[in-house]
Formats: sequence, structure tokens, C-alpha cells
Amino acid sequence: MKPILELKNIECQHRGHTVVQGMACHINEGDLHCLLGPSGCGKTTALRAIAGFQPLHRGEIFLNNERISYPGYTKAPEKRHIGMVFQDYALFPHMNVNQNIGFGLRDKSGKEKQHSIDQMLEVVGLSGYGERYIHELSGGQQQRVALARAMAPEPKLILLDEPFSNLDIEMRERLSRDVRDILKSRNATGILVTHDQHEAFSFGDMIAVMNNGQILQRDTAYNLYHSPTNRFVADFIGQGVFIQGILSSHDTVETALGTVKGDRAYEWSEGTPVELLVRPDDIVCDEQGNLEGTVIQKAFKGAEILYTLRLHQDTEVLSLFPSHHNHEIGEKVLLSLELDHMVAFRQT
Repeated sequence: MKPILELKNIECQHRGHTVVQGMACHINEGDLHCLLGPSGCGKTTALRAIAGFQPLHRGEIFLNNERISYPGYTKAPEKRHIGMVFQDYALFPHMNVNQNIGFGLRDKSGKEKQHSIDQMLEVVGLSGYGERYIHELSGGQQQRVALARAMAPEPKLILLDEPFSNLDIEMRERLSRDVRDILKSRNATGILVTHDQHEAFSFGDMIAVMNNGQILQRDTAYNLYHSPTNRFVADFIGQGVFIQGILSSHDTVETALGTVKGDRAYEWSEGTPVELLVRPDDIVCDEQGNLEGTVIQKAFKGAEILYTLRLHQDTEVLSLFPSHHNHEIGEKVLLSLELDHMVAFRQT
């Protein structure tokens, strides 16, 4: 399968500073990808380069095998046949919903245009809203109109720049799932930029974690969580703590929690100081456990409670208990370690 989009070692600069460097990836038809990272990591600049709003200092961008960006040349955004959904929706307040969605359908006859608009309204769940104006819609409805407008011209690629960030948490989670379902139902290809890992997990087939203008790891959500390839990804994705240890063999680490033997081997020499990633699901409530922890913080999460526990030698870990295990601050609990899937990084 040939990719729709290819980024070949692109570099972007802003006022003499490199904000994207050596970025390379490809996206196949029907795939939904995420660029995930903290503010200022370069993800929005990369999206703008794909859209045609940001020139390249180095590298190339190909869309359907056509070279659309390289140093000294940037094909105009309106000629790229790319749909864009902005953070602030960028809808026209003086136009109704029908007119907003049909804005990019200038080449169609009136009948064809209305058919496309009606089809898009049905796809995004807004049939019957065509005559309403933007101020008459909720934030979630406005976002659906923005998506419908982006999809109406049937672009090769749809770009979404933090489109849910202005919504409340519940609406954001629901709408991100709905948008994914809509795009998948049309076999659309999309790229979402977000700093919210939960949003990325629910939306993306593949997720590229970025920092300092570079892709550090591009993988599935499962692999990013369970098999991070570097410390930044391990720290950024999910929750967890790092505890110090010493590698005693290629798959065994001695720690304050005891001896941890994992399912992967490391090539470092025996005696190498390491940091071991311990996730909340690695520390299990166990009345027969051989570890004792003291509750120092708790956060109720409905079906579960996230506890911060202090073990001996002042080691602190996180653990998820079923919510009916309701322990008070200062209470002691028994634990066991289920750390068969070991993730360790050499101390620097």
C-alpha cells in the first residue's frame, strides 16, 4: 500500500530557531494519526507545514506522490486538496450552517451542492440544523459543522489542530470518539494534533510522541504505554514513577521493592545503575502481599482509587485499587509486585 502522505526529514524554522527537525513518517489511506506532545514541541508547526502554511527549511513533503513542499517551494494551501479543522473552528458567523458547510463547494451546481451539504449534515448528526446560525449552536455542534465543512469537498487528507480543546472534558471525550467513527466510516485519512494523551489514545491508529521538534516514538497506544523506547515517552505517557535499581543480570534488577525479573533482556553490563518504570497497575492490592505501604494521597476515580503509597526507604509508588478498597490517609496496606513486563532505562 502506497502512502497518501510522506514526510521526508523535514525541518522548519521560526525566526532563526529550528522548531521541527528531522521529522519523517508516512500515512496510508484510511489511517488516523496523532501528533502528541507538550506545548511548544513543534506538533502544530509540523501540521502547518503539511497544510502549506509553513515553508520547509530542509526535507520534502509528498501528497499522493506529488512533491508539495521543499526548500524554496510551498504549494498553496488551497491547491493541496486538504481539509482543515481549526482549534477555534473558524466558522463564519454571518452564514448559516448550510452556507458554512457549502463554502468550499464552489464548483458544484446548486443541486449537487445541497446534496453534499445534506449528506454531511447526516454524517455528523446535524440533519435539520442547516438553517441555524453558528451562535445558535453548542460548542460540540459547532465542532461538527467545522468537521462537515472540512469533509464536504472530499479532501485527500483532513488535519485537525487541537479541535476539542475548547470543550469540557466529557464533551471532548465523546466528540473525539464520534469524529473518529465518522472519519473511519468514510475511510478518510486524518492527522490530529493534541497535547492530551487520552484524546490521542481514543482517536489514533498510530501516535507520534514529539518533543523538541522531533518524533521520539511512533507507535500504537498500547506499545507507547507498555514498551516506551526512551525515558521521555515513558514519563509523558500514562502515570508512573521511576525507582532506582542495579542490573544484576540481563533481565533482573535489584530495587528497594526487591528483586524484579522481567520479560525482556538488556545488554548493559552487570552492576549498571538503572531506573525502573513502575506503573500503577504494577502495584497490586494483596492481603497476602510481602510489601507494606502507607497511604499518603488518594484520588477517587469511580471504579478505582489511585493511591500514592510510601514504602520503606521513602520509596513512593502509585497503585490503582478497586474503589471498594477505601483506605484512609496514613493507613497501612499490603501489596504485591506484578512487574513481569519490565521497562528500565540506564541512569545518566
